[in-house]
Amino acid sequence: MLSSEEAKDILGTAERIFSATVVAQTVKRMAADITTKLSDEYPLVLCVMGGAVVFTGQLLPLLGFPLNFDYLHVSRYDNEVHGGEINWKVTPQENVKGRVVLVLDDVLDEGITLAAIRERVISHGAAAFYSAVFAEKDIGRPKPIHADFVGVVLPNRYVFGFGMDIHGAWRNLPAIYAVKDR
Repeated sequence: MLSSEEAKDILGTAERIFSATVVAQTVKRMAADITTKLSDEYPLVLCVMGGAVVFTGQLLPLLGFPLNFDYLHVSRYDNEVHGGEINWKVTPQENVKGRVVLVLDDVLDEGITLAAIRERVISHGAAAFYSAVFAEKDIGRPKPIHADFVGVVLPNRYVFGFGMDIHGAWRNLPAIYAVKDR
């Protein structure tokens, strides 16, 4: 865990990639796109904790249709910079069988975690699986999954803000920042 001073130093030297205004406009656009696609489906919406909390909290009030809501908690990062093994902390509590499921996540990086979520949801009998990620990182190689709804595309750098953290800090920022290249 970072100290308060370390966290402030990181933000002080970071480069802002997307402003809070762009982030808010992106969430509104995504809500309109999701509403167009899923408004007749009465989906089960699953938030991936903890990164997608900020995105989910701003997106849900903009969706113009009835839905059920639940969450899951799976991670490969656990406040680390590089991903490791899939760690299921909480599986969906709501029954997904026969449901149209929309999974909300903060960032699609390598795609390993979202692909595992899709596999789990489909194996439990979901009628359809959709995913919305606020950001997709351009990593320059193929991924095992593509999100149905993508907000912004990020460079292949370490980013934080709007739900994404750096060593557990700065999920609460309304804009997105990248650590300065060294």
